[in-house]
Amino acid sequence: MEVEVRVFATLRKYLPELGVGEPKILEIHEGTTLAELCDQLGLPIAEVKVIMRNGLQAEPEEIIAEGDRIAYIPAVGGG
Repeated sequence: MEVEVRVFATLRKYLPELGVGEPKILEIHEGTTLAELCDQLGLPIAEVKVIMRNGLQAEPEEIIAEGDRIAYIPAVGGG
């Protein structure tokens, strides 16, 4: 099944082929969780602070559905 994934800020270094805001379209197996997809993409889960699924905050153990739009977001600092 096909899903769309975006990564932001410091997580972009793990998917350098993507332009700013550009999604990655992936084929994944049914039953894949958000944490498993994170691992498949090579994103360290410790660096992911928020996962969004179809515009709503999601938990790593949630199972992905066909056509989901997923975003992995790191903590952001400022000062």
